[in-house]
Amino acid sequence: MSKQNIAIIGLGRVGAAFLGAMLQKKQNINLVCVAERADTPARALAVANGVRVATLDEIVAMGDKIDIIFELTGMRETRKELREKLLAANNAHTVIASETIARLIGALISDVSMPVIEGRKAGY
Repeated sequence: MSKQNIAIIGLGRVGAAFLGAMLQKKQNINLVCVAERADTPARALAVANGVRVATLDEIVAMGDKIDIIFELTGMRETRKELREKLLAANNAHTVIASETIARLIGALISDVSMPVIEGRKAGY
């Protein structure tokens, strides 16, 4: 199986837990970059592990070099912006995975539960 090139957008509580799981599970996964504006502990963890911090625009510009974008901000506006930018870039390759998918993957590869944020709508 070839490695899946992934990006994570949003390194708050959920993104931090998912990042931790991805850093432990290196086979078949290539964590290309993360996007986080705030100076979070997870952002520092990504940098300490040699993971590039990029902007949303830089991630979109990578085109088919990114197979899956995990959008974990919990912000409807960010999800919409990401979809629109990928469409404008004619990117039919990259898949956007929601928090729901990240929770499933996290449960399959890690014993650590991802936090549940009260009132957050995790899907699209």
